[in-house]
Amino acid sequence: MLNITNSLPRFGLVISSAHRPGKRSQKTKPKTKPGKSTTTMGFNTARKEELWRCVENCGACCKLAKGPAFATPEEIFTDPSDIELYRSLIGPDGWCIHYEKTTRTCSIYPDRPYFCRVEPDVFKKLYGIETKKFNKEACSCCRDTIKSIYGANSKELDNFNRSVIDSGSASN
Repeated sequence: MLNITNSLPRFGLVISSAHRPGKRSQKTKPKTKPGKSTTTMGFNTARKEELWRCVENCGACCKLAKGPAFATPEEIFTDPSDIELYRSLIGPDGWCIHYEKTTRTCSIYPDRPYFCRVEPDVFKKLYGIETKKFNKEACSCCRDTIKSIYGANSKELDNFNRSVIDSGSASN
């Protein structure tokens, strides 16, 4: 099985695709666009778009030294001063020096560096993600990071999933 893996650096989104020799690809029906409702035998099959939003008291993205599965600052940034700033924020335990572990908050949140902001323009600059794909990619990045830091069965992941589902439902 051939496995191709790319990483979105800051949050560690891992995108994998696999090819199995000898198996034919199956044709799939076109996906329903978000907001379009279709009903099949009483079941609503419409997919709602998730809207990314930060969940308070998580802090998974504040674990800056995430390990070899994640991109290095040199892979993320082109500006050497960004690399230097990022590295200066990493504490001895791998967490950001501004992350308050007892309250699970950022002590410089209003003044945090641009690369700590999950915003469409930051994703465009750092990862080449277009605005129309921002929500999908940001949600995926957060899920991957939360799973890596807290685990796949963590309350942090449950809270995040509930948050983005609630925000997506509220907008439709």
